[in-house]
Order: sequence, then structure tokens, then C-alpha cells
Amino acid sequence: MRRKDREITDRNEIYDVLRRCDTLRIAIHDDEYPYAVPVSFGTEIINDRIVIYFHSALEGKKIELIKKNPHVCIEGDIFHRTQETAHGITVHYESVIGFGECRFVEEQEEIVHGLELVMKHYGYLERSVEQCGSTAHVAVGKIVLDEITGKRNLPID
Repeated sequence: MRRKDREITDRNEIYDVLRRCDTLRIAIHDDEYPYAVPVSFGTEIINDRIVIYFHSALEGKKIELIKKNPHVCIEGDIFHRTQETAHGITVHYESVIGFGECRFVEEQEEIVHGLELVMKHYGYLERSVEQCGSTAHVAVGKIVLDEITGKRNLPID
């Protein structure tokens, strides 16, 4: 990382930034160009590894590409504001980038668990997956991160 003064080194702080992101972008291998797609997500830590769940349609380019090559990159960010400085304009933000492997969950119990984490992430704490409809028409992806980094440029008030 070029700007070491902006690097987040504490894993708990990195996870906190991830949890506060509204959208996660997944970069997937494609033949000619990378393919990046925004997803709604939920996250947890299992055996000291960050795990991300997201939901998807049962078919489409994202599904096809991940099945061909499960190695993905994730990116999430929080935009705080811009600010004029003596050197120009800067952006105040927090961001994470991670690398891991994705697979689509097949067991019903884990599908429900992943969807519950997604719902919890967006503030639906009192609703069950069953109240929101059938799981028959949704795929749930699970990304286990091998590494993750964080960076921030916080506003100074």
C-alpha cells in the first residue's frame, strides 16, 4: 500500500468498515475483461476468517463466471465527504479490499443463515427469511476471504 499513513492494520477495524459498507462489489474473472458486480451482503467471522454471504438470481453471468473460476476480489467503501485543502480537494472515505474463494451454498440451513445475515445487515432484525418469501428462487453465494486490507482518510473536524 502506497499511503501507509492511511492503512488500517487492525483486523477488527477492517471488519468494522466492512460491516458499515452499504454495497459490496465482487470482481470476477472473465475471458477478456474482469467483471465487477455490486451485491447486497451480510458477513460474519468463522474460525477467525471473514465470511461474506450475498444473494443472487439462480442464473446469469455472475453465476456462470464464479462457477468457472471461484477466485474473487471484493471491494467495499464508505464515502464521507470531500474537502478543500491547501493542495486541492481530497475525499474522506473508508474502504476494504479482499481476496477469497466463492461457492454457492446448497444446504437449506446455510441458505437461510446466509439470507438472515444479509437481512440483518440491512436492518431487518425482526423478520425471518420465511416471512420474506421462498428460498427456491434465490442463490446464496459464500465468500471466505483469504486476505483483506483496509484504508481510510477520515475527516478532521
